[in-house]
Amino acid sequence: MIRERFYENPAGYFITFNVVDWVDLFIRPVYKQIVVHTLNHFVEHKGLSVFAWCLMTNHLHVLGQAKGGYSMGEIENEFKSFTTQKILEAINVEPDIRREWMLDRFEKTCQAMNNTKKFQLWQNSSNPVYIDLKKTKVLIEYIQYVHENPVRNRIVTAAEDYLYSSARDYAGMRGLVNIIKLPLVERQFSVVENVNGNFFGKYIRN
Repeated sequence: MIRERFYENPAGYFITFNVVDWVDLFIRPVYKQIVVHTLNHFVEHKGLSVFAWCLMTNHLHVLGQAKGGYSMGEIENEFKSFTTQKILEAINVEPDIRREWMLDRFEKTCQAMNNTKKFQLWQNSSNPVYIDLKKTKVLIEYIQYVHENPVRNRIVTAAEDYLYSSARDYAGMRGLVNIIKLPLVERQFSVVENVNGNFFGKYIRN
């Protein structure tokens, strides 16, 4: 059963991938779709399970778990490397008036960090937070925080209206990324929403 499989390994992680200099990279669909496709690829082939996610203009939140002999650190590093390559390729062919400015920021970050590569798109530090998947209330708090990002930024009035997020999945719609909804969390979400009209949770700093 799904619940048993994940509870045998109760280690989950909340990770935030930040673009260097907080560059608002993800305002064009082509760059956002690269992140979506990569998440799905890692779910299918790289040992990543995603419980919640949300892509904003300059950062990505992922609540997930590594499985099948993979570690979250390995997944994070490979994800950054792969998306950097694909996004840079897209930047070079997209009619984006910010191209030279963005590439300049990515190149100067590399130089400042003495990086051997020419461009650095993601910040090095993601500060992953360990989450015990048996603690349903904690999971719900983090999932709410992830889903409420576009609401707090006044992009949408309801979390499920935001396309690049798993809030749609938890609202009964089909999202863009193949996530896993843990049974206890999904049931608790439903109960809390029915009672309060909204999800409870404390806000966590980016």
